[in-house]
Amino acid sequence: MTDRTHMARALELAARGLYTTDPNPRVGCVIAGAQGALAEGWHVRAGEPHAEVLALRNAGGDARGATAYVTLEPCSHTGRTPPCAEALIAAGIVRVVCCTRDPNPLVAGGGIERLTKAGIAVEVGMFADEARRLNPGFFSRFERGRPYVRLKLAMSLDGRTALDTGGQTWISGEASRADVQSWRARSSAVLTGSGTVRSDNPKLNVRLNYGPAVRQPLRVVLDTMLTTPRASKIFSDTGTLIFAAAEAPLGAFKDLQVERVARAEGGLDLAAVMQHLSAREINEVLLECGPTLAGSFIAKHLVDEMVLYVAPKLLGEAAAPLIRTRLSSLTVPPSFEFRDLRQLGDDVRLTLQLKKT
Repeated sequence: MTDRTHMARALELAARGLYTTDPNPRVGCVIAGAQGALAEGWHVRAGEPHAEVLALRNAGGDARGATAYVTLEPCSHTGRTPPCAEALIAAGIVRVVCCTRDPNPLVAGGGIERLTKAGIAVEVGMFADEARRLNPGFFSRFERGRPYVRLKLAMSLDGRTALDTGGQTWISGEASRADVQSWRARSSAVLTGSGTVRSDNPKLNVRLNYGPAVRQPLRVVLDTMLTTPRASKIFSDTGTLIFAAAEAPLGAFKDLQVERVARAEGGLDLAAVMQHLSAREINEVLLECGPTLAGSFIAKHLVDEMVLYVAPKLLGEAAAPLIRTRLSSLTVPPSFEFRDLRQLGDDVRLTLQLKKT
């Protein structure tokens, strides 16, 4: 079997941690010898053994003289667990192939250097793009100082999102709504605005089973003056964070997590909100909000990806638009490129990524 075959398998293993590893990256590892694969492992959740350690345990003494294929540079520091580079050295691994360097400054080439000094041959770069796509938020947090932001939207054929009569409107069908659960489950946080909380009263939690213990994302509400009704469903469980302006009185929110950020035109400083979330080790943010807040994030070039559900129905010109923003006022309007298109029940789901300039 070839290097590419073993690394492709390591990436498959890494994807098994899609809903559980946060805030750690999703990582897979294959230990292979001359006759083929010997053992494999993947990181399940933070605080538990990393992919390399689990693969080495499964390989036992057969790991001596073998090659380790790992989707991210082995760590070289002691965090929640001991360094994987040392475990590979102690096991007698003679060659390590990894997709990409770790962007975490605590590692950032240190693992590769430690392995090389121990006489282990190290190769970096195979399937690097695929490894990054598995962990967009982890790389974004260390390279850009903010989470990876994914905007979820649902619209009718005429580009509308809610009837002008107000209240919650189901645009998309059951298959699409179930699909949204998977995006929530992989996200570190789900963010909305106070307007959406007032109109829809959502809970924004994960309600489908993605394993033995579903990890609930942090729910984030932007509420400049803390005027959202305290009895809203989103505040009924622990795990909700509110961002508000410095002058907003706590009032009924004294028992909740409230972080203060500066004001900006139309509300709060969204870049500052992202920086605060990055400091909390938030990798991926799912925006589930109204057209005004969605437009503000787009205008600030803070949306990296869009997941757009299109339902085969019409709502009419008086219904709410998909986004509200003055794109003409931007020096360089953001542009997206199609990455995926698939049918979900009667709906179509489009996945678009911010086009690199």
